[in-house]
Amino acid sequence: METVEIFGIQFILSVIVFALIARWYVTPWLSEKTLQVALAILILPHAFRHIGLTFLTPAVVSDAMPSSFAIAAGYGDFASGLLAILALVALHRNWGPAIGLVWIFSIVGSVDLLNALRQVEAVPHFGAAWYIPTFLVPLLIVTHVMVFVRLVRRSQPANKSIQSHSASAHHAQ
Repeated sequence: METVEIFGIQFILSVIVFALIARWYVTPWLSEKTLQVALAILILPHAFRHIGLTFLTPAVVSDAMPSSFAIAAGYGDFASGLLAILALVALHRNWGPAIGLVWIFSIVGSVDLLNALRQVEAVPHFGAAWYIPTFLVPLLIVTHVMVFVRLVRRSQPANKSIQSHSASAHHAQ
């Protein structure tokens, strides 16, 4: 098997496993939490994105690592991690702009991951940093999706069935 094929298999299987964990265990558990608490829990793994600076470490990645990938992935993860920490603090302290900061963090963090994933030419050069895109990135993708789902649901009007139930209950009185 080629290196890129092995990478693809490991990446896809990690996404599937994290998605199953999210669907079966994390989502039901988070549904019992407030929006702020659920978002904070989902953002926690992103607070460790400073680990992406590893791509800038010659002793860890191959000397042939494209600098365009290493710089974008390393600093993109670092910036995303700092935004995650800022969003966590804002959620914990219940600051007014907390939800806006979560949006900014999740958009910037998602764009960073998508940018890194499109640069398949870097795969053979990951060296000891191989675990980042094959294990951590799938976790980050799944939690980004879960954050976006909560943010979008928060901004949507109430469900029609709830509205119709409320209307029928009001008429019954």
